[in-house]
Amino acid sequence: MFNTRLCETLNTKYPIIQGGMAWVATHELAQAVSEAGGLGIIAAGNAPKEVIKEEIRKLRLNTDKPFGVNIMLMSPFAEDIIDLVCEERVPVVTTGAGNPGKYIEKLKNAEVKVLPVVPTVALARRLEREGVDALIVEGTEAGGHIGELTTMSLVPQIVDSVDIPVVAAGGIADGRGFLAALSLGAEGVQIGTRFVCSTECIAHENYKKIIVKAKDRDAIVTGRSTGYPVRVIKNKFTKEYLELEEKGTSFEELEKLGSGRLRLAVIDGDVDNGSLMAGQIAGLIKDIKPCSKIIEDIMREAEIEFNILDKFKRSE
Repeated sequence: MFNTRLCETLNTKYPIIQGGMAWVATHELAQAVSEAGGLGIIAAGNAPKEVIKEEIRKLRLNTDKPFGVNIMLMSPFAEDIIDLVCEERVPVVTTGAGNPGKYIEKLKNAEVKVLPVVPTVALARRLEREGVDALIVEGTEAGGHIGELTTMSLVPQIVDSVDIPVVAAGGIADGRGFLAALSLGAEGVQIGTRFVCSTECIAHENYKKIIVKAKDRDAIVTGRSTGYPVRVIKNKFTKEYLELEEKGTSFEELEKLGSGRLRLAVIDGDVDNGSLMAGQIAGLIKDIKPCSKIIEDIMREAEIEFNILDKFKRSE
């Protein structure tokens, strides 16, 4: 009942995209989400072309479902990854940390669907004119690198400004959030933190358990002084980082301090000294379960909530 233009664009059963989370969004997670009816995403992060090519190969060995690759445009390998997805005819590309404008023509010529993350109405309008297929509108509630505007305020403004499908991201983890996003005019959602806590995700169990234990105020923002704010679960590392920010520590020193911290948390499971990227929705996540169950529950909850609202409307 929630078949939207996004499903047609992506050739998926459900209008759900898995977030492109560095170190987390590997072929294992992408395969599981795609097999469950969503669009699984392999995150390129700062990895070189050869690494992502192998991830694509492994995914294709295990599923024939649509999938995508997320390209972080600030990566030193961004252009190499653009070439790779064109060579491999990857069905979908999502982009972040920059404007993909100069790559759009090349991607479209290779029949790659392009879905950039946008933080403003102005950029959304510009990228629509340049031919992207849909827009991912991510609010500040999201985990990892964030902007300032909330999902609730930003999504409807961009929906009113463009004619292509809009995907809501940030603060969505269940059927209520999914339905709320559609009520704002979005035609689908991107979900990250909820999929970290899936059985197929390769993230260390310590990382997953921290998210499950998180309370409503545990997801905080570091790096505001640098101009590159990041939302993470508070721990020993964030305390040290914020203290240095308050003292006016230079960008270079803070960048050095943060280097390698995400891998430390995701792969090594050091939840004290690693960067535990997660969204504000972490406080709502209470279990670790398969991606198929996560998506099934989201769609079931959304249908229940929709029917309740419909019944209420009919009784007026």
